[in-house]
Amino acid sequence: MPERVETHDPEGTDFGWVMQVTFVVTILVGAPIVAGASVFYQLPTWSAKASFAIRVGAIVWFVTAVVVFVVARRRADA
Repeated sequence: MPERVETHDPEGTDFGWVMQVTFVVTILVGAPIVAGASVFYQLPTWSAKASFAIRVGAIVWFVTAVVVFVVARRRADA
């Protein structure tokens, strides 16, 4: 019987897992951080609000991606 298509056995770091976890954690953690940080700034227009959310969200995404990658690398080495 052939192996199922969605089954895989990555060698080393599983980048699919890294991308999925980064996406979910960034949304779950990033949305409250952006909302909380926006309280301390005057954002009078939608353009200012969107620009602020993109700037803060990018930092959250980058930090989350690095942390998730390090965790995945350690799991692969273990």
